[in-house]
Amino acid sequence: MRAFVFPGQGSQKVGMGVELAQASAAARAVFEEVDDALDQKLSAIMRDGPDDALTLTENAQPAIMANAIAVLRVLEQEGGITLADKAQFVAGHSLGEYTALCAAGAFSLADTARLLKLRGQSMQAAVPVGVGAMCALLGADIDKAQALADAAAEGEVCTVANDNDPTQVVLSGHKGAIERAIALVKDHGIKRGVALPVSAPFHCPLMQPAADAMAEALGKTPPGPLSVPLFANVTAAMVTDPAEVQRLLVEQVCGRVRWRESVIAMQAAGVDSFVELGGKVVGPMIGRTVADVTVTSVIGMADIEALIKEL
Repeated sequence: MRAFVFPGQGSQKVGMGVELAQASAAARAVFEEVDDALDQKLSAIMRDGPDDALTLTENAQPAIMANAIAVLRVLEQEGGITLADKAQFVAGHSLGEYTALCAAGAFSLADTARLLKLRGQSMQAAVPVGVGAMCALLGADIDKAQALADAAAEGEVCTVANDNDPTQVVLSGHKGAIERAIALVKDHGIKRGVALPVSAPFHCPLMQPAADAMAEALGKTPPGPLSVPLFANVTAAMVTDPAEVQRLLVEQVCGRVRWRESVIAMQAAGVDSFVELGGKVVGPMIGRTVADVTVTSVIGMADIEALIKEL
């Protein structure tokens, strides 16, 4: 069984999608539709930068989605491959969950772009710059990370934001608490703590204003039926009911991205082949989490052609 998976924030880089757009009308159409939906030349920022403009959360989120959907559209239109025929499940890391839902037909491309733009803006606006922070813990499992978060909190918010794989957990919360956590890593048997270059403390209770904004937006643009089931970030479990998908997307803003558990659950459901579209970010996490699976990252035209042959 196969799952198509989609990367999250941090996988953006200037020049993303350029080769696809040059080689494929299907990819160009995706970038044009996203530009139109957002009423901005996001494709130009993806192509030319500057880097700090692309890294802005409100640009990075729709850009990463557009890049992955462009890969999928090339597969579909030039490879004659239908996602529902070739994948039993979809999943995405944080914003990648929206990409996965777009891929599964629950949201249109234009709606996905607008929802992610708003998600980026509202996450950015939820916490003043400098108040929150995030850090990656390397050589930490979930138990060590949780103990560290509890020790560093001292009355401030300090929570596990992403449980990525058995060796990497991300904390999120108040800046002071995150700085304390980084200072305390060795005491907790963790190799390293690295401050992340993010503009807001994602996936923690400080994001509640953004969750409220997404609840309102998803009320106006609810997801439709899914062509394949989604493994949801906040439950690490399969979901097919659009109303439940909508509720989980709101919870996801403040909730933990349970990626490691999702991968284990997908393998338990029979998945032995994972295909990451549009990046090489979640693939390595999968490889560190479960054995006896194949992981393929599909980014450029050569990758797409190889996958079409394989499928």
